[in-house]
Amino acid sequence: MKPFQTLFILVFGLFTFTVSAQYGGGYNNGYGGGYGNGYGRGSGMGMDRSMMAGPQQGSQSKPKETPPEETAGIIVEQMKPQVNLDELQAIAITNVLADSIREQGILLKNESSNQDQKIEQIKALRESTDKKITAFLNPDQVEKYKTFMNTLKEVKKTKSKKKKDKDSKEDPKEVKDTPDTKISE
Repeated sequence: MKPFQTLFILVFGLFTFTVSAQYGGGYNNGYGGGYGNGYGRGSGMGMDRSMMAGPQQGSQSKPKETPPEETAGIIVEQMKPQVNLDELQAIAITNVLADSIREQGILLKNESSNQDQKIEQIKALRESTDKKITAFLNPDQVEKYKTFMNTLKEVKKTKSKKKKDKDSKEDPKEVKDTPDTKISE
């Protein structure tokens, strides 16, 4: 009988230790695992440790904004061969575009002005930016610059039109059973 009691106490002790380790077993006598009153695997206050780690790759957050200098650099790299820019012009235009992009971001985030005011402010900013850029160009390059900007606008229009067409084609909630959409069993 004595070995059975010893075995029973050993198993009971091991079981309580496992339960204690699994459910926090400590200071708040519950599922919290710490000083807080939370129910999760948290470090208190009901928060999971993964919540405290900050943004994670799998989470859906807004995309990281591209710095204005990088965007301006991409535009100038595309512009260089078409407008025949030299290095000094490229640097100066990159700086002007970066300032313009920064200013445009500020205008768009400004909540005190309505949509129409924002559009007018952006148009004025665009005109100012064009004047600054054309000041760095010779007359031949000015015409090439205007052509480049028009093609850039056309590309943006076609991209936004494709996106609008894609969004308005069909509501995904109302997908009909057609041979293309049926799932084969």
